[in-house]
Amino acid sequence: MNVRVDDQNILVTGASRGIGYAIAKTLLESGAYVGLHCRANVELLENLVEQHPEKCSIHVADLSSSGNAVSLFQEFAATVDRVDAVVNNAGVALDTPVDAKFESWESSFDKMMNINLKSAIVLCREALVHFVHHDGGRLINIASRAAVRGDTADYMAYAASKGALVAYTRSIARAFGKQGVRAFILAPGFTKTDMADEFIEQYGEAIAIDDLALERLTTPEDIAPIATLLVSGLADHATGCSIDINAGSYVH
Repeated sequence: MNVRVDDQNILVTGASRGIGYAIAKTLLESGAYVGLHCRANVELLENLVEQHPEKCSIHVADLSSSGNAVSLFQEFAATVDRVDAVVNNAGVALDTPVDAKFESWESSFDKMMNINLKSAIVLCREALVHFVHHDGGRLINIASRAAVRGDTADYMAYAASKGALVAYTRSIARAFGKQGVRAFILAPGFTKTDMADEFIEQYGEAIAIDDLALERLTTPEDIAPIATLLVSGLADHATGCSIDINAGSYVH
């Protein structure tokens, strides 16, 4: 089945690399107009812009400040007639060992909560107000296997940020469904991205693969088609669901 999202206007955060880049690329190839968000490194998006010059726009914002999330949504909304969907993908995973100096621990904790949770929620809020006045829309929030399975001692705060995002997304699905809003969670496991390179370089890829039921690590390209399906409208009755894409490393 060739899933199309023609005539949809979709904002993707963290689109310059990894999962966000793959989702944005697939949405563009499937007919959408895509707002490409990045914090910096605009040059990483040049390939997509060259291939789809009339179908995308670049929006730079540092989501460690939630006020920038408001500006980001408003800027994209001003670019298009209406916003049909938002994919909240931007995120960071910072180690926060409990025995670190408090100032260092708190700094990492706050940055993760601001980017992974608060700015994502602010974008959801902006989108909800817009959707209610435009006959609905769809939200795709990228969480993590860690939200349900938990994580290592150094990444408990990361797991907490993603767990809270899951709860918020489910609440949106229940509270705004009759107003045309659909909300979904994608929960990747260990995914072969730039963010994972440091772990792989330090410990080796085999350690991650040994945890899987399948033969290779999940890639961003394994995740992007699911996001496209969810924004297409073909899976609306799955609103509120969490879709695990973790190569069988966690099954529940």
